Amino acid sequence: MIFLAACLAGVGVMAVSLGAVSIPLSKTWAILFHHFFGAVSPGAGDAKDSSIILDLRLPRVIAGALVGAALSVAGSVLQALLRNPLADPYILGISSGAAVGAVLAILFGLGATILGSYAVPGAAFTGALFTLLLVYFIARVEGRVPAQTMLLTGVIISAFFSAIIMFLISATSDERLYSVTFWLMGNLEYVASQALGVIFIYLLSGSAVLFSLAKDLNLISMGEETASELGVEVERVKKTAFIFTALITGAVVSVSGLIGFVGLAVPHLTRMIWGPDHRFLIPASALLGAMVLILADTIGRTVMAPSEVPVGVVTALGGAPFFVYLLRRKRLAGNP
Repeated sequence: MIFLAACLAGVGVMAVSLGAVSIPLSKTWAILFHHFFGAVSPGAGDAKDSSIILDLRLPRVIAGALVGAALSVAGSVLQALLRNPLADPYILGISSGAAVGAVLAILFGLGATILGSYAVPGAAFTGALFTLLLVYFIARVEGRVPAQTMLLTGVIISAFFSAIIMFLISATSDERLYSVTFWLMGNLEYVASQALGVIFIYLLSGSAVLFSLAKDLNLISMGEETASELGVEVERVKKTAFIFTALITGAVVSVSGLIGFVGLAVPHLTRMIWGPDHRFLIPASALLGAMVLILADTIGRTVMAPSEVPVGVVTALGGAPFFVYLLRRKRLAGNP
């Protein structure tokens, strides 16, 4: 965990230094140390570079870390509950449901009400939870939820909600929704600094609850009957996990849009390298997911600078081949 945290810090500093205007790492370190610790060193007083780092890039890097961590935590929990490495919030339609909630909140101007900055994340959470419950009950057969059926149901629901979003954008004259098109590709460019605190609260509280279920998730991943025989209240754990997975997914989708494959690939990689124990898997996935999304966003904003490639496009370009690899691996292992 210390190694992963150190790597995350290094990746974050590197990402802050890179962009259309490249800033040397030494000056980046000086500016960050001066800002956070008051340390005075050569280069720390450069007003232009300080503004670029502290006002533009640092909030974006923090947003990438929070979004990547949340999607990876959600993916690791869903893969345990469904006992399937192909499960993640994007494929199950949770992200699309959260996006519908966020778009409706923007359309009806809920941010201007007493709800304020909590309106869009709250609406996204509602959409995510509704979608998760919808997928769960459609896929449920005689009290059981077959993993493959739930995955297929999620894909169908995701496509349906994506069509709803496109309809809302094309059918309204609200200029705010036209700008949502770029956001739906997965984008961290317009994440407001004041929203980061709200997202952090959602992520911290939701992840803490999910981490408290780690031992139960270890047993459930071995089979629900086995877990039940060992004293786990399987249905209670599943309902709690689904609710808080929807909470953190809805919160981050409300600011980042639809970012796929992070919640699929990162938990699987973490499990391959460090094993399936969720007491380590959940926090390790959070750190690794934060790194992956920061790197993806850095690639997106530097590879074609000064133009940008949405981070959701970058993760899809990298994640889709990984998804095919997982499918092939399952088939070669004799699984349907």
